[in-house]
Amino acid sequence: MYLEIVSPEATLFAGEVTAVTVPGVDGEFQMLNNHAPIVSLLQEGKVRIKGNIVLDEVYGDKFSKASNGDTILEISSGTVEMKNNKVIVLAD
Repeated sequence: MYLEIVSPEATLFAGEVTAVTVPGVDGEFQMLNNHAPIVSLLQEGKVRIKGNIVLDEVYGDKFSKASNGDTILEISSGTVEMKNNKVIVLAD
């Protein structure tokens, strides 16, 4: 599936991933390929990305790597939309 993470400054990441876990306001949840369409508000927490992630040099310092290999982006709030195997995270 395709993931796009957009902040007020720029598109921080865009590319193919295998899974995305986000901090929803009612709890953390994960989206995989062919997930049902969803729109949700996000709260402060970590966006966890699974897959072979290649980060842009300019925004790479905003991400970290977990011990299990996940790529992590800390956010303060935002929204997420999943539709037709495309996830868009609007992150603050």
